[in-house]
Amino acid sequence: MLLENWKNSNHHSDNLALEFTTTDSGDRFVNEGILLPMTGIENYPYTIIFNLSDDTPELLKADSRLQMRRDGYSLKIENNILMLFTWRILEQFTNERVNALLNQYRQYKKPLIDIDNGWYSIEILGGETMQDSEYEPTFEFVLRRTEEKGPVEIDIDLEFKIKSSTY
Repeated sequence: MLLENWKNSNHHSDNLALEFTTTDSGDRFVNEGILLPMTGIENYPYTIIFNLSDDTPELLKADSRLQMRRDGYSLKIENNILMLFTWRILEQFTNERVNALLNQYRQYKKPLIDIDNGWYSIEILGGETMQDSEYEPTFEFVLRRTEEKGPVEIDIDLEFKIKSSTY
């Protein structure tokens, strides 16, 4: 995992949560395309969509309820994996915990995709999509392959709050 390799090569502690909140290393992780922070997310069950196609994103379709749209993110993929995880994993970010998390994600179909290595521009859409006859909070990540890292124009303090009509 790129984050783990970067942590080790820069001699950071296993507590990346503390590292990110007490030093400028969190900004460096984001600027180098290693991590994409998303703050202010409510504790709901979410539908997660990784969109690699050129089709219209689900949250832009007529039966969806788009609430937010953020562009300008850039991520570097190594080891052919992109995964979402909560802040808690950063508190003890060790090889053992990362491998256990990967195994759990694969077993329980958590938000993880196999993807080609390289640079991607990322657009994040948030809102609600229809799931089993009810609207469910949804995040959609629209990924586009690029030749190199794009310019980083993000506010890492931006909150990703979705108002749920179900919860």
